[in-house]
Amino acid sequence: MDKDIHNEIIKVLIANESHLGYVPVILETIEAAAKVRGTGIAKRSPEYIEQKMKEGKAIIALAGKEFAGFCYIESWGNRQYVANSGLIVVEKFRGHGLAMRIKKKSFDLSRQMFPEAKLFGLTSGAAVMKINTKLGYVPVTFADLTDDEAFWRGCQGCVNYDILLRTGRKYCICTAMLFDPSKKHRK
Repeated sequence: MDKDIHNEIIKVLIANESHLGYVPVILETIEAAAKVRGTGIAKRSPEYIEQKMKEGKAIIALAGKEFAGFCYIESWGNRQYVANSGLIVVEKFRGHGLAMRIKKKSFDLSRQMFPEAKLFGLTSGAAVMKINTKLGYVPVTFADLTDDEAFWRGCQGCVNYDILLRTGRKYCICTAMLFDPSKKHRK
């Protein structure tokens, strides 16, 4: 399928309770992607993903009724920091700009819900780094991210967590990226 056909067929929506049935396939897709890449994607429980959907803090992409992609929003440090996490696109839908559409929708929703917050992400994927850069994120050190312990506990499900511990949370396989709304950005 060419890019234009994909964009017409796949809808990128704010997830809600009507999408709860997709939670198992979302978690399976995240786990499969982590295994293929051999890098970390923090594991989340079904209840956690369900809660994000119920709160209107998740983005889902659907090709008709078929699951195509997902991302969710988390806030940290008394809402001073927001992360768009768990970005995933089903393999057969990759290469057509869907990840950018999902991330952009999540970015816009984050800015709407938390207009003063700094948006950040940790990624080991070049494609996500490229998307983040287009949205105005810049690479930063881990010290520039939230110091919220709940966020860092979320990394425990990652296969590279031992690296993060050994370095005193200063370094890991992931690259930290930050969008600061108080700074001028080009898009």
